[in-house]
Parts: sequence; C-alpha cells; structure tokens
Amino acid sequence: MFDTLTSSFKGIINKIRFADDEKSLQRACDELKKTLLKNDVYHKATKQIIQEVSQRTKSNGIGKQSFMNALQESLNEILKSTKSYGISLSPTPPSVILMMGLQGSGKTTSSAKLALYLKQKGKKVLLVACDLHRLAAIEQLSQLAASIEVDIFTPSQSSQPENALQVAKEAKQKAINAHYDIVIIDSAGRLSIDEELMEELSQIKDSINTAECLYVADSLSGQDGIRSAQNFNEKIGIDGVILSKFDSDSKGGIALSIAYQIGVPLKFIGSGEKVADFDVFVPERIISRLMGAGDIASLAEKTASVINQDEAKTIAKKIKKGQFGFEDFINQIENVKKLGSMSSIASMIPGLGGMANALKDVDLDKSNEIKNIRAMVNSMTKKERENPDLLNGSRRKRIAQGSGLEVSDINRIIKQFDQAAKLAKKLSQKGGMQELMSMMGNMRMPK
Repeated sequence: MFDTLTSSFKGIINKIRFADDEKSLQRACDELKKTLLKNDVYHKATKQIIQEVSQRTKSNGIGKQSFMNALQESLNEILKSTKSYGISLSPTPPSVILMMGLQGSGKTTSSAKLALYLKQKGKKVLLVACDLHRLAAIEQLSQLAASIEVDIFTPSQSSQPENALQVAKEAKQKAINAHYDIVIIDSAGRLSIDEELMEELSQIKDSINTAECLYVADSLSGQDGIRSAQNFNEKIGIDGVILSKFDSDSKGGIALSIAYQIGVPLKFIGSGEKVADFDVFVPERIISRLMGAGDIASLAEKTASVINQDEAKTIAKKIKKGQFGFEDFINQIENVKKLGSMSSIASMIPGLGGMANALKDVDLDKSNEIKNIRAMVNSMTKKERENPDLLNGSRRKRIAQGSGLEVSDINRIIKQFDQAAKLAKKLSQKGGMQELMSMMGNMRMPK
C-alpha cells in the first residue's frame, strides 16, 4: 500500500542532512512537488503541502528531522479533514449501509470485506444482493458471503431491475424480524453517471432510512474517480469513502485528493485481493505507513479480532515447552490468512514495509509447500499431529503414501518444522525477540 509514495518520501528525506541550508530545502520541496503530482495528488493540495512543509521546516531549523516532521504534519492536516472513522450506526438496529460506486470499482468485493470486518466486531450482518442490472454480481456476492459465513438476502429469479427498491425493503424487513444488527446493500454499479440508476439509489436511501451511504472509489481512477465521487455526493450524498484496489499499481495520491477536494470521510482501504485485506482509515496510522514506520496499532487490532487471548496464551505455553505440534501449525496458518495478505501484514510492521511489494504474490492458499504440509498433516493420526516425536520410519512411510508425497518430502518438512519450533522456543525466552530484531537489522532488505 502506498509503495510508490513511501519510497519517494524516503528518497527525498534522505537527501537532506541533519543540518542543512535553504537551497537543499528548496531542492527537496521541488522534488516533493514532482512526486505528489506524479502520484495523482490534486494540484491545489500539492501547493498547500509544499508551502506548509517549507514554512514549518524553516521555523524549526532546516534539517532531516524537521523536514520529516513538517511533511507528516502537513499530510495529517489534509487527511484529518475527513473527521470521522469507521461506521456510524443507527440508534435502533438494523443499521442499513448503502454501497455505491461505478461498475468495476470493487463495490461488491468491498461489501463483503465490510461485512467480515463488522462480523469480527461481533455484529450480526446481512448482505443484500441488490444489483439487478448485473446478474453476475448476485452470484459473486453469494460466493463471497459463503466464504466469510455471513448471511445473504438474494432476490427471486423473476426480479427485474426496476424491482431493486422492493428487494431492499424486503431485506430490511427480514433483518428486523431476524434481529440483524447491520444490513449492507450492494447496489447496482454504473459505467458512468446514469440518471435513472441515480434515481434508484435516491429512492432506496430515502425509503429504508440508511445509516450510511458509502462510495467505493477505485484507487487507480485518479481525477476521474474524484469527479465521479463529487457527482455521487451532489446527487445522493456520501457519508464516507472506501478506497479499493490498493494492492495493485495504485499511486496513492487519490486518498489525499478525495480528502482535500470533497471533504467526506475516508473510512476504509481495501489493500489486497483477500477479503481480510481491509483496513480502517485512521490518518495518523496511514501517515505512519506512508513514512515507512509501519502501523502496529492496526496489526494489533486485526490480530485481536482473529486470535482470542486464551488461544494466544495456550500457543505461547506450548512454544515455550517445545510442545507446538502440526495441528497447532495448521491452525495458526488459518489465523494468519484471516489477517490478510502477507504484503498487507508486512506493511504494518516497522522496518518491513520495503518487503511488502516482494510479498504481494505470496498466497498461503496457493503455496505448494503449505499444500504439501496440509496433505501430510491430514494423513497423520491425532497423536502424531500433537507429538511429532512419534514419527518413526514406518509412520513416515505410511504418511507419504497417504499424502501422495515422497518419504524424502516428509523427512524434509519434519526437519524444517523441528528447526522452526526450536527457533520459536528460543525467541519466546527472555531476550529472544531482541536477538531476532538485531539479526533483521543486519539483513540487507531487497531493493
């Protein structure tokens, strides 16, 4: 996320010495201006940032730290104009959230991502397939709902596009009867601003008393995306924006441009293809990532929503005692998948942001090694999974036959697992984590 901006900011900051002159500051500001404009930041927002960075740096003494602080403060001022974070709920459930956006913006996927986020917050969520103009959207949302185990309301096969309002009303009534906390309506998308479909949105909004109207903006759309968002805001009213597709070649400037030009809250960022790749937009945290400092707070929140404290304590005890088995390993792989993509996780850890791009193609679902380990574990008995020390020669041969692997593959996996378990046990002891961080500090990060 924001890889291009982050690397550019680092390069600019590193060109300033700890004590420097006005010529160096001017060169840095000129380069910062080019970087912002190149990354689709609105020209007036760019001008404001440059002026503030220059003035603040001069008033605090020209140098690396004062320039960096000035840049952070200037970015924060623009993004803070978005005021609120997260979702505003109705006093009386169910709270209805209307998802809007152009066709292809990632609206349907974002609906599922939001549903998973709210489910992990303990909310009972109902997804509603209300895009009757594109039948594939109904099937897509149904598959996503099944994958995250969230209920979905789908229209009857005889429903026509003009029945969208009726579908929305029926879904809300079902939510009331079944005591759902939140209803998320995936409305029809648009190739461009269409008056007929805008009227449909307006009717749905007015008839079912929506708590939030969220606009999904494609982060690759640049100024076209800004103009579309402005149109939706003028005709329907936008309570917040979800930025989608930040896992791709997004330049990142659209976040600053939307905050500056439209002034509606930036609420969430879809940062990957996984349904779990969904982050609350908190300005301080986003700026921390932009500056390459990670976002431990968001990572901690995500982890807490996936792994409960009792489970974490149990795993920690097993690791310390050297009792971490293959069953535990598979369970933790599932938990890591729930946190999102590996690149998204890396971007939140200080010092590992540079690895995010290198990890963008790492998929735990598609990894051959993970598939082999799963096949091996599925061929074990319960006792073998819990205690790898039982795996003698005859057992390994039986497991190899059952999993379709060679005995040499079984031996290699078990050896790697044993080494990892020993390292984990060492790190869990006093001073172990400091030793790991020291080792990582001496490693050369990939360029």
